[in-house]
Amino acid sequence: MRRALLGMMLAALLGSAPAQAQTSDVMLLADQVLVERGGETLVATGNVEALYDGTRLTASTIIYDRATDRVRIEGPIRITQPNGDVLTATEAELDQGFRNGLLESARFVLDDQLQIASARAVRVEGRYTTMSQVAATSCQVCGSDRPPLWAIRATRVVHDAEERQIYFDNAQLRVLGVPVFYIPRMRLPDPTLKRARGFLIPELKTSTLLGFGIKLPYFIPIGDHADLTLTPYVSPITRTLELRYRQAFRTGNITVNGALSQDSLQSGEARGLLFAEGAFALPRNFRLSFDIEAVSDEAYLNDYNSAFKKDRLDSAITLSRTDRDQFFSLGLIHYESLTDGENNATQPTIIGDLRYNRRYFPQRVGGEVRLGFQLHGHYRYSDRDIDGSDADSIVDGRDVARANLDLSWRDRWTLPGGLRAGAVTQVWVDHFIVEQDAVAEGDYTEVTPAGSLELRWPLVKQTTNGGRVLLEPIAQVGWIGGDRSGVPNDESTRAEFDEGNLLSLSRFPAPDRRERGLVGAAGLRWMREDSEGWRASLVLGRVWRDEEDTAFSRSSGQDDTASDWLIAGQFAHKNGLQLLARGLYDTGETRFSKAEMRANVTRDRYVLGASYILLTTDPLEERDAAQSQWRVNGRYNIDRNWTATGNTRYDIVEGQFLEAGIGAEYRNECVAVDFSVSRSFASSTNLEPSTDFGLTVALTGFSTGGSGKEYRRSCSY
Repeated sequence: MRRALLGMMLAALLGSAPAQAQTSDVMLLADQVLVERGGETLVATGNVEALYDGTRLTASTIIYDRATDRVRIEGPIRITQPNGDVLTATEAELDQGFRNGLLESARFVLDDQLQIASARAVRVEGRYTTMSQVAATSCQVCGSDRPPLWAIRATRVVHDAEERQIYFDNAQLRVLGVPVFYIPRMRLPDPTLKRARGFLIPELKTSTLLGFGIKLPYFIPIGDHADLTLTPYVSPITRTLELRYRQAFRTGNITVNGALSQDSLQSGEARGLLFAEGAFALPRNFRLSFDIEAVSDEAYLNDYNSAFKKDRLDSAITLSRTDRDQFFSLGLIHYESLTDGENNATQPTIIGDLRYNRRYFPQRVGGEVRLGFQLHGHYRYSDRDIDGSDADSIVDGRDVARANLDLSWRDRWTLPGGLRAGAVTQVWVDHFIVEQDAVAEGDYTEVTPAGSLELRWPLVKQTTNGGRVLLEPIAQVGWIGGDRSGVPNDESTRAEFDEGNLLSLSRFPAPDRRERGLVGAAGLRWMREDSEGWRASLVLGRVWRDEEDTAFSRSSGQDDTASDWLIAGQFAHKNGLQLLARGLYDTGETRFSKAEMRANVTRDRYVLGASYILLTTDPLEERDAAQSQWRVNGRYNIDRNWTATGNTRYDIVEGQFLEAGIGAEYRNECVAVDFSVSRSFASSTNLEPSTDFGLTVALTGFSTGGSGKEYRRSCSY
């Protein structure tokens, strides 16, 4: 039988049909077409396909009755809708637009995930599909003798294609065919709906502090650009309500997270947290950002094992603008320490900062001129003007304000033989106002001229296999004039020495301390990029000064006329291995005074990360005991469905674990299960140890449970 295109024939047949039928645009293809009863009936048989307004129907036979404007279809029937949803049946009777009608032994597949099988289905206005005696699941169904992992049985189901909601009557959840849960009426979003009002995946939690509890989040969309999630958390110890509010604007967004708790850990007291953040793009390339961090008490984040768990809270608002040749920033920050033994009244709590930097390129002189200006102030709540502790030399209530001006000129030249030379001239003007300090209260002004000369000799070599090698000796001699005026060291108590400031004229982090006198630095930089897919670099460096600077602490590596050796290296391979290490080696004591290391391995089946930090004892940094810690975290894909996770933090000096956790995740096409165990041990920032268990089970295939398409499998017998 030859295949015929019958669009024109069908149009001619509908020529005297009612107006609604005349405006229809139906294309029909079949192996054979017959016109019967004087043109009143059209019968298409054999590999029939009908296309209407993006909907595609396939069947063995289609019979169109012009008098009733109805279409009777014999199966197997498959209707594919424009959004990809599929409806199958054994036989059906529909109108000629496929919008209304009855289907027998129907099966509805939504987003290639959720399957709804029913004895009978009725389509109404192309929007509603009502099904009776229903079984719904997103699991792979492999024969009637092998029940799916889970299924929802219901006497009636209605799918609203416009609202993308599924309504169940007398719903029964079955696991491996066994009924486990019953609910008279239930509504779930279909897989194509990303934001639907309703309950999200519940989470079961067990904690040694809070006992066994359950979290049941409820999602509320507010228009197209905002939403609210309310999460009640109930256990024998606590009654907690968590919330998350998000809103997107044309030029930015905000996120607010909060929690309010009433528990027996601190009986009679309301506890909670508030964390909020946002960022907005303003006219003229300005950017406004803010974050708010607040808790009711120091132990709250630890007691509830909060995702916002941290040792120091910072709330800030910042207005900034960054252009090619200038930078502006205005910010206000409030700090609050949650560490045991730190008194917030004697810590710099409120900090204001204004920065402006601009660079110019004068054609007559050449080079680059940089202008920098800063206003800074920090405030302590304490009113004491003396040092109230023998542990440190910081005055309890000292408040400081300063204004700093930085003007510099710099340029570089290429000399014969490929030698690169550079020169910098610089002057700093600093003014300080110190209050509530019985010894140093008053105003201080410092003018600091400085200059340096720098030489680099980059030597580049091409290897035999196509790689490149760079060997670059570097050297600098600098001079910083002026004298210190006696302003107290309130900000530069923690100085760092690394490859970023090896050739800097001052390695202090703030202007209340600047290096003085004659300073020299030398180093060697090596880099290799290999054609086999790996890169490596190494930096060695050291600083010499004519006089020892007592403002540098022991662990800064610069507390002598010759600094510790700076050693820093990196390695990266195309197979996913990355290494980063940096340390300060003290030749006098033949040991590292400070070191850090980070390693990452990323492969197809696993991800592993490890970090190490070492800090020696240092009275100036208020560290009576050395600190040495390991941190390890990883993820391993056991197979297509199972994944294991783990993390730990270990204190080598104390010989004890600080944190540890393991987790297991199972995923297939219809379910996602996450299980986790975490343990926080007692430490200076965590006085009460706790163990937390977490369990979430999600039925994928609905909007609330996420997609399981990537885990779709085929039946095997």
